[in-house]
Amino acid sequence: MSAGQPAERRTVLLTGAAGGVGTLMRDLLPPRGYDLRLLDVVPVEGEPGAIIADLGDREALRAAVRGTDAILHLAGISLESSFEKILRANIEGTYNLYEAARAEGVRRVVFASSNHAVGYTPWPEPGAAPVPIDTPHRPDTFYGLSKCFGEDLAQLYWDKYGIETVSVRIGSCFPEPTSVRMLSVWLSPSDGARLFDAALSAEGVGHTVVYGSSANTRQVWDLSSARSIGYEPRDDSEPFAAKLIAEQGELDPATRPDHAHLGGAFVTDPPIWPR
Repeated sequence: MSAGQPAERRTVLLTGAAGGVGTLMRDLLPPRGYDLRLLDVVPVEGEPGAIIADLGDREALRAAVRGTDAILHLAGISLESSFEKILRANIEGTYNLYEAARAEGVRRVVFASSNHAVGYTPWPEPGAAPVPIDTPHRPDTFYGLSKCFGEDLAQLYWDKYGIETVSVRIGSCFPEPTSVRMLSVWLSPSDGARLFDAALSAEGVGHTVVYGSSANTRQVWDLSSARSIGYEPRDDSEPFAAKLIAEQGELDPATRPDHAHLGGAFVTDPPIWPR
């Protein structure tokens, strides 16, 4: 089976189905050959059959995973929070999900990592080479730390149990970019679906870490590992650039602390999870 071309429909557990990216993927992945089994800790609007379960409920996770072909794991806290909350939702929750996958014989996970796993990496100088995928972990928050854990957990479960994972360091997946920084790290929803499709369907991925962004003119990281699994981005943030720059000014790592690192404002004043 070649990337992006499933031979038949496949059942994928989508965790975090009520979240921002999950909501986008609920519409965009089924036309690509996926039957989605939805899970979230809150009800999923318009989806009465969705599973409502916490990532701490191991029996519920096993039941949700049972019989699926793969897991797209988007659930968890997506902003900064206390270590205790991050520990429960993002660290223990991801471990519980991998244990459920192991117990039920599911061999493919796509893990929503984040650029915040390397958020303290300095913003590249103009004309510098893109940030490579093997740049060392430099988390900018407890949230970013949890994504480092998830990537390492995925490596362990590949080495120890043969569960394959593509860890996607998602930039900013929104209908359009909302900041000058986002012009570099924007992942359009359509390209997000292309990337997740490739991650779910490519063969022989072992544990592969990829950056998740569109083919942006102002790209700052290396998409070669994503392209190696069959991802072909088609969108570019540049049509939004003039308006954002007129409103916010050019990106200025030298004088703007929130522009100085890949993690942006997560380094200087991270947004806090509201729960």
